[in-house]
Amino acid sequence: MLLKRFADAKPYEAPNHRGVVGLRLQGFEPDGPVNQWVGLSQFLPGGGAGPDSTPFEKVYVVLDGEMTVIVGGEESVLRKFDSCTIRAGEVREIVNRRNHVCSMLVVIPYPPGVKP
Repeated sequence: MLLKRFADAKPYEAPNHRGVVGLRLQGFEPDGPVNQWVGLSQFLPGGGAGPDSTPFEKVYVVLDGEMTVIVGGEESVLRKFDSCTIRAGEVREIVNRRNHVCSMLVVIPYPPGVKP
């Protein structure tokens, strides 16, 4: 088992993101998960990401606040404990349109060719 305390989570920069602080909770360390990594993204009001896509799927789980997810011109609002899967190659944009911080758990497989 690999135990990591929240106090020890390290920040990371995510490409094409704005108004966000990302913390890596698990992944990219010896004895950590071998298939995916887990991050906590904290989006300020007006913060977001995209539009863009990745060659791998990802899962979003809103822990607090609200996040608007736009895929194929269709908008969906994720609220506390709502989740969604963004498929590989699917173009998405996410935007925090509220005046409160949105905290979101993100689960992403390692990029092809990257091993922890």
